[in-house]
Amino acid sequence: MTEEVLAIDLRGKRALVTGVGDERGLGFAIAKSLANAGATVSVATWPPLLKLLRLFLGRAQSAPALVLDDGSQLAFEAIYPFDANYDTLADVPASVREHRRYADAGDFTTSGLAALATAAGPLDIVVHSIANAPEVQQPLVATTRTGYLAAISTSAFSQVALIQQLGPRMRGGGAFVSLSHLAAHRVFPGYGGGMSAAKAVLESDARVLAFEAGRRWGHRVNVISAGPYRSRAGEAIGRIDEMIEYAQLSSPLPETITALEVAQTAAFLVSPLARGITGSVIYVDKGYAAMGIGAALPPRSV
Repeated sequence: MTEEVLAIDLRGKRALVTGVGDERGLGFAIAKSLANAGATVSVATWPPLLKLLRLFLGRAQSAPALVLDDGSQLAFEAIYPFDANYDTLADVPASVREHRRYADAGDFTTSGLAALATAAGPLDIVVHSIANAPEVQQPLVATTRTGYLAAISTSAFSQVALIQQLGPRMRGGGAFVSLSHLAAHRVFPGYGGGMSAAKAVLESDARVLAFEAGRRWGHRVNVISAGPYRSRAGEAIGRIDEMIEYAQLSSPLPETITALEVAQTAAFLVSPLARGITGSVIYVDKGYAAMGIGAALPPRSV
């Protein structure tokens, strides 16, 4: 008797992964997993990182990182400039529009991205992998109002804005996935500047958006809360190595998470296999979120 394999099949699906800046991030890993499952993938990146991303993709030494499971090379349908702080070009200050890193970017706003990404046809999958807080290394008691609101705007409202713009342009039964952090519910010293609040808002909004987008268009909205991971964004926190070590020692599975584990979870959540899941936060953290004792005790038999 031949064993049947339950495979993630995204052939014929068009996906957009936002917040891809380099090959080290979770967004890039998710884009690669979606492509491995057969999806046609485009990515959106912050304009100041656009040139670096294109250089990476074009270098011969980058080829090994772009190999897909079938031996072919990962090739994005498009790479879009995207600044999640702005909904329309009218919202962009002249100092930003005229900056050399933005001057040739075209319409890099949320509405501009939505128009460009759907010009060749409707999307089926959108991944929100965007987070930034200008004062992330500041404790909350030292965070300014400006820094706090900036963290909420970039890291949380951007999810709302993407669904506002892309929800009505997607094929019915689409799927959105955003990336969160356990700091939405627990205290992580060093994860400051309003980022913990931003992640809590992101998760709360995802539940409301799951209801609204589900009733309006049949779309699903879910969140992945990943354990500590050393990406470029993770390094900006300043204490990421401590967080990784502590989580590893404290988790039921005393291991560090990998980008592939997060990416494969995302591919599952946007696939037909997960069509009954929406409004949920899925933890990919080796069980760390389940622990109640903070001390990193050595593992022992039960």
